[in-house]
Amino acid sequence: MIIKTNRLILRPWKEEDFVPFAKLNADPRVREYFPSISSRKESDESARVISSEIEKKGFGLWAVSCPGVSDFIGFIGLTHVPFTAHFTPAVEIGWRLAHEFWGRGYATEGAEACLKYGFERLNLDEIVSFTTVSNERSQNVMRKIGMHHTKDDDFDHPKIAEGHPLRRHVLYRIQKTEFFKNSSSL
Repeated sequence: MIIKTNRLILRPWKEEDFVPFAKLNADPRVREYFPSISSRKESDESARVISSEIEKKGFGLWAVSCPGVSDFIGFIGLTHVPFTAHFTPAVEIGWRLAHEFWGRGYATEGAEACLKYGFERLNLDEIVSFTTVSNERSQNVMRKIGMHHTKDDDFDHPKIAEGHPLRRHVLYRIQKTEFFKNSSSL
């Protein structure tokens, strides 16, 4: 499965993606809102799991190419939330791009295409996204793609230790009906 936008190609992973993926996962700027950076071994394992999920389910966190710019800039896609919380089971939209590709609208462009895929092809009723309270950049993308936040939905991420400053997360949501209503008004 490949998704094309005006500037991006969301595609299955290739072995050649692992080196630039490890580089972005070792960048403290990219991992600012994660408990730590990733080692090469951890990054490669993560890439294998992500790639395997796409093969099994037909969707996932696709590798992103930007023709004429770079064959791999990060990932954007949809995945099942891997923990239990008040809003699960759920499908999450997420992205992680190398720092040099920030601020160009790539995350927003790819995320909009993923929402459309999730609602049209996967027939999902709702898609969520979440991040730590202080990650304004990701929250800005969530708002740009039409997601909304309700303070009552905020939660403590169960995979981050109690007392850790990144544990508290905000949850954004968008319903299929909202997405198509917003899309038709553009």
